Amino acid sequence: MTTPRLDITGHALANASRARMLCAMMDGRAWTNKELAADAGVTPQTASVHLHHLAGAGLIAQRRSGRCLYHRIAGPEVAAMLEHVAGLTPFDHLARSQRAKAAALASLRCCYNHLAGTIAVALCDALIARGALRCAGEGMVAMPSLLWRGLGVDLPDKAGRVVVRSCLDWSERRDHIGGTLGRAILDHALAEDWMRPAGPRRGLHLTAHGRVALAAVIGCDPRGLDHA
Repeated sequence: MTTPRLDITGHALANASRARMLCAMMDGRAWTNKELAADAGVTPQTASVHLHHLAGAGLIAQRRSGRCLYHRIAGPEVAAMLEHVAGLTPFDHLARSQRAKAAALASLRCCYNHLAGTIAVALCDALIARGALRCAGEGMVAMPSLLWRGLGVDLPDKAGRVVVRSCLDWSERRDHIGGTLGRAILDHALAEDWMRPAGPRRGLHLTAHGRVALAAVIGCDPRGLDHA
């Protein structure tokens, strides 16, 4: 029987600079060595060593374009693992500036290629309450509903067979919507100016227009999302 090499993944994660780089890449985009070095607070030379380590552990993928080498999270499975591990991480030891950054991301952020944070969890809960999502074991299934159209999602006729990838939110410790469906909602929200990039690299700001649009789905007073 082959034993999974959890030690390789664990060793790759057991470094604060590498952890900061991974968090920066959790916005789903690709970044250069210098950009990630700035995020981690290390020199580009040190960043290169860390990125080589992360690539060797299979956590990131690298691609050269022109003179630059770009780095990104290796895929949605890795992103889901990192989000889950982040949910198990204590924040008591963080410096005040780091706690403030974590708090800024807790409300609304990108989780690789979908929405995460308090508002994302509230949206997931609302879709379940209004019958657009149905819990099935530890996962969820999308059901036929006009609510999906309002979120920019086109479901096939047999929508009851669409399995929704759930993702455990690190700040809320509850599920939000991941996978293809989650990506469609995020893409629609950005295209419709419901949300804009803000604050830390993967942070998002909910616009006044987006607050009203999402509140129509969530079913609450739009002002209630100001402090979500």
